[in-house]
Formats: sequence, structure tokens, C-alpha cells
Amino acid sequence: MSTLPMSAEAEAKYELITRRLQEVLGGDIIKAILAEGKTPKAYWGSAPTGRPHIGYFVPLTKIADFLRAGVEVTVLLADLHAFLDNMKAPLDLVKHRTKYYEFILFAVFHSLGIPTEKLRVVEGTSYQLTKEYNLDSYRLAAIVTEHDAKKAGAEVVKQVESPLLSGLIYPGLQALDEQYLGCDFQFGGVDQRKIFTFAEQYLPRLGYAKRAHLMNAMVPGLGGGKMSSSDPNSKIDFLDPPSVVKKKIRAAFCEEGNIEENGVLAFAGAVVFPISQLRLERLKGETGSDKEEGKGAVGDQSPFTLEDAPEGTIFSIARKENYGGNLHYKSFKDMEDDFKEKRLYPKDLKDAVAGAIIKLLEPIQKQFEENPEWKEVERLAYPDPNAKPEKKKKKEKVYHPPPPDGTALAPAPENQAVEAKEVPPSS
Repeated sequence: MSTLPMSAEAEAKYELITRRLQEVLGGDIIKAILAEGKTPKAYWGSAPTGRPHIGYFVPLTKIADFLRAGVEVTVLLADLHAFLDNMKAPLDLVKHRTKYYEFILFAVFHSLGIPTEKLRVVEGTSYQLTKEYNLDSYRLAAIVTEHDAKKAGAEVVKQVESPLLSGLIYPGLQALDEQYLGCDFQFGGVDQRKIFTFAEQYLPRLGYAKRAHLMNAMVPGLGGGKMSSSDPNSKIDFLDPPSVVKKKIRAAFCEEGNIEENGVLAFAGAVVFPISQLRLERLKGETGSDKEEGKGAVGDQSPFTLEDAPEGTIFSIARKENYGGNLHYKSFKDMEDDFKEKRLYPKDLKDAVAGAIIKLLEPIQKQFEENPEWKEVERLAYPDPNAKPEKKKKKEKVYHPPPPDGTALAPAPENQAVEAKEVPPSS
């Protein structure tokens, strides 16, 4: 490992790359690359299974930090992984869902002002079906124990009573992706940690380099548990209208003074504050290596602050004067402390967060409404389970006139061709 000292610029880039993350494994790998003045390469992947929800704002916002630090970012649409994950997405739907995810991701990037031309988007099957990749997957299968494979996928692959072999293959393929996508570090949620440590253990045994792994915290669902695509009450869909957003936030678990498993509070910290800070920094020209950030952004790009907010405010909460007036926060920790000490009430927090979510979703939904192709892909990717199957059209009867001599052909026995009958010319 290089022992070169890091310049102030390299230190600043490393701070950008790792800020707000829950955990960093192998940070020295990234430091060494930056110290040598080289460009780190990263990949973030998503398996197109259930409908993507607003929890995706967390990693997608973080990608803006990577670009500001000059990182080359690859976005993997892991279509093969989606199929392997306990048949969450059958093969006949994977293609449509992959396209739907691509539409969503680009719409979110545009709404956040992240220049998509700097991203490399790759579909898993574009390289995972090659001879070389498959040979490596067999090499991996020859050294990985069933115990290690099962343990690696425990937090990511759906666990069932009688697990499929596909769930054991999944972690190995994700590890190999690091090599085949040419990355220096993989980024994902902290729920990926066991797969990340699996990759660190086994890739070197195939003769490949060990990569660094960066993890963001998982945002709790609205009910307090994990935010899940399969549970509509735990999450907000990117296409949920304002009325549904307000209804879901009103019903969300947000007990007064309770900061544990509080989905509304956690979303504010993981999404609302970072995006507001991103926009405030952009207004000051603080976009690092990404000079194109913000150009071509769609929708309102103003931070989540009120007009009377003092300098340094990142998030404001509107309140009537007789309830104490507006609240302004320079950090999420300050707001969390106020909620814990019951100086900030659940209703005020919910109203502010719902307003921020609606503001974030507006440009994404506008892009959806203006794109007929995306609408059709959405219909094919997530067909209505309650829709009645289309009735088959009745076969139209075709009139066959009798032969000129007035005799009718006898019906042929089943599975036997009709023999042609010689017909004398009419006089």
C-alpha cells in the first residue's frame, strides 16, 4: 500500500467521498489512490425487482459527492441478480423492470442536478453471460463454502424456509462485479456489509485485488421497520401523488420524543438535509471537480429553508407564531435533539417532511407524465395484479363455397390432411 502523504486537495476529496456514511471498509485503498493523484473508480448497483421508493434518494444523492470528488462512477442495473433473488422478478419481467429503473434513476439524477453524462450505466447481462465471467463464477464456486455463501446473502437475498441455489450464487456474482466493472470501491447500504466482506475475503483468492467498501445507513420504513419495496405501507413510491404522500406521512410512526426507528425523522436526516446542503453548496459554487453540477437540472432547486432563515440554516420548519414561530436548523443533530427533548412536535415535523418530499417528487413525476414510453414500460414492468385478463377474440368464421359440382367435401379424419378431389370442368 502506498505511504505517500495526502495533499490538502486529496484530503478534501476523501472527506467528500466518505461524509455522512455509516461505515467505510478499506479507506486506505482510496487514500492511496488520491495520494498518487489518480482518479478513484466506484460502482453502485441496484437489482430491478420491486418498485423503487424514495429511499433511493440516499445513495443517489451520495453519488453527487463522488462526482464532486472526481470519482468515475458506474451504475449497475443488476438484471441477472434480480432474477436470482428468489424469483422476485421472473425473466419475462426483468427486461421491463430494468428499463423502468433506468427511467427512474435518470429522472432522479436530473431532479438533483447531477450530470448523467458523467455516469456509466451498465446492465449486468451485458458482461455476466460471457465465457470469462462464467469461468470465474465456477472458480469461485470451487472454493466458497455453503456456509459462507449463505451468510453473505443473509441480509440481501430473500430468506425462505427452503432456499434456492440461486441465493447462494448471488453473493459471488456481486463480488465478481467489482473486478469486471473495474472499480476501486463498491458503494451500497449497510445491509450489504456481509457481501462486501465476502468479496474482500474471496476475490484475492482468485488473484484479484481487494476493493474498498462504502456504506450508507438504511432509512427505516414509515412503520418503524425496514423500508421495503414489497410493503407499500412502509415506503413512498416515486410516483405517489401529493395526497398519498401526506396520507402516508400522517400515518407514519413518529412518537413524540422517540428518535429510534422513526422513519420520518430518519428520512429528514438521510435525504432532506443532504439535498438541502447540496443545493446550498451549489449556490456558493462549491461543487469541487464537478463543474457541470446543476446545469440542466429540472424542478425547483432551492434549499429547504424559509425566507426568515438565518445564515447557515439547512432546514426550516414552519410554525404559527402562537406555537413558537418557525424553527431553523443548521444540522440534523440539532433537530434530532429538539425532537428528543419535545421542543419539536411530530405534527410539525411530519408537515415539513411531507412538504419536502412532495417538492422532491414533483419534477420526477412531471418527467413521467411527459414520457409515453416510460408510462408503457411502467405498465409492463408492474402489471396490475387485479386486472382482468383480456378476453380472447372469437375466431371469425370463414365462408368456403361448395365445389362447382354441388358436392361438399367430407370432413377429414383428425390429424389427416384432406385429399384433393378431382372436379370435372363445368360445361
